[in-house]
Amino acid sequence: MSTRADCVVVGAGVIGLACARALARAGREVLILEAAETFGTGVSSRSSEVIHAGLYYPAGSLRTRLCRPGREALYAWCAERHVPHRRVGKLVVATSAAQLPVLDNIARQARANGVTGVRRLDAAEARSLEPALRCVGALLSPDTGIVDSHALMLSLLADAEAAGATLATHAPVESIECRADGHVLGVGGAEPMHLRASVVINATGLGAVPLARQMGGFPADLVPTARYARGNYFALQGRSPFTHLIYPVPESAGLGVHLTLDLGGQARFGPDVEWVDAPGYHVDPARAEAFYPAVRRYWPGLPDGALVPAYAGIRPKIHGPDEPAADFMLLGPADHGVPGLVQLFGIESPGLTSCLALADAVRDALG
Repeated sequence: MSTRADCVVVGAGVIGLACARALARAGREVLILEAAETFGTGVSSRSSEVIHAGLYYPAGSLRTRLCRPGREALYAWCAERHVPHRRVGKLVVATSAAQLPVLDNIARQARANGVTGVRRLDAAEARSLEPALRCVGALLSPDTGIVDSHALMLSLLADAEAAGATLATHAPVESIECRADGHVLGVGGAEPMHLRASVVINATGLGAVPLARQMGGFPADLVPTARYARGNYFALQGRSPFTHLIYPVPESAGLGVHLTLDLGGQARFGPDVEWVDAPGYHVDPARAEAFYPAVRRYWPGLPDGALVPAYAGIRPKIHGPDEPAADFMLLGPADHGVPGLVQLFGIESPGLTSCLALADAVRDALG
């Protein structure tokens, strides 16, 4: 079977749904193809659900350029559409005097990134906000928040469908042939078909690099190497004494084992960083042993046996463990010369925060 479509978004995670909405509202006829049984079952369903302020990212990077407008747009979206969210604030904490200069560096980076409201606290000021906390100093980021990611995706899908977009599940894209007169997609599932589309957006998260690698007619040298970093999360049994998110000073492998909250007040800790060859989501309970000393640096009152496995997520990284963190890659026709094609690689944190701004950038990249 063969059919035609104007615009196909491959992947129905938060980024794909945001792109579908932006393109449908711009007047495109949009079809969303999702391999799974429903939307948002991959990267989007296995994150910390944090709305980031944009403290850490390098000035001028695409992450930085999208995070702040994305955050502001996301807060406005959630308020207008009644998506559950809360601006809880975050404390970045130093647990030794040697880490205090790092706090100052983060504060400078935040200012360079246009993040407002970030405030340096001494130990007493930090404990006045969080009595259970142990630190020698902290940064308060009041614009950091949390969001119900499933409700957010549901609202994006509803808005996309209201603008005429259609979601097809159980529809894995198995091949794409890039052509000047329209891209040809081989779609599997119960009723395989070939689909010709004028526009294709590769928003498949963990599958973005593998999909691009088998695209006929796309420059192979522009496709990065996929790396998979699994982050394991553990939940706290019992009530959390914290009302803010707590992040230790960043470590070389990432942001450290931080404490986040869900909208019900349940605390969870993570992620750690575990480089793996392929995605997998089993959380080894034994990994909790490394969490206890890491968490007790800033919360010495963490009881023995209080952590239980919660879930694991995989970040679609495009750099290796010994390489500098890579920026988002958004490659449109101006970058690769293939009409009507946008590739999205390495869209990890702050992808959720930036989803609306990123979708606008995808729309603009198509002209």
